[in-house]
Amino acid sequence: MEYGIVSCREDISSVFPEPTPATKHKDISGQFPSVRKVSGDGNCFYRAVCFAHLESVLHSPRALQRFKDKIIQSSRVLSSAGFDDSSFKHHLNTVIYVVDQCQADDQEDTLLRLFNEQMTSDSVVQYLRLLTSAHLQTHADFFCNFVEAPNLHAYCRQEVEVMAMECDHVDIMALSQALEICIHIVSVEGDEQQVAHHIIPEGAEPTLHLLYQTSHYNILYPRLQDR
Repeated sequence: MEYGIVSCREDISSVFPEPTPATKHKDISGQFPSVRKVSGDGNCFYRAVCFAHLESVLHSPRALQRFKDKIIQSSRVLSSAGFDDSSFKHHLNTVIYVVDQCQADDQEDTLLRLFNEQMTSDSVVQYLRLLTSAHLQTHADFFCNFVEAPNLHAYCRQEVEVMAMECDHVDIMALSQALEICIHIVSVEGDEQQVAHHIIPEGAEPTLHLLYQTSHYNILYPRLQDR
């Protein structure tokens, strides 16, 4: 099948069209020799995070089960935020189905196939969007300080829950907290000669690495983990 949503691993040079600041390219390629491209449809962050995390725990039954348990428990967060079961149950079951398939067959091929099935892949993204929204709203006292919209609820309805809406830093923080995962974002944006590294939450050990480039996220693979 064609991998149009999440690609196979490619050499890191494939995401650096000329001209690219040589120092940034050299810096990244030295640390991350390969990349997995994610479709630029406005959902790239959520899709990349879920794929990269599942891939990182694919060969660890305990870690995979822990993630599944976290997803199952997360339905309570949505309920407490006021979401009706009918609005998220199908998407929750899709995420659990994907994890179950990974548990049954700990092969990257299975994960890649599922994330390239549009309905399955989009359903996973939709659940992560709803979970992000629910986490933001159930921790409103903290997150309202980071949102410029009229109110947090409006921001979630208009910016977070809607498919194809690009994510903001506040959404990244919320999803990281909700799933209890650490995300390393490598950014080549800006005029600075050096690459910017963001660890969310700060001080934790990242389980996945993302390249942020022209408002888009792809998945990076560190040299030590390159297989």
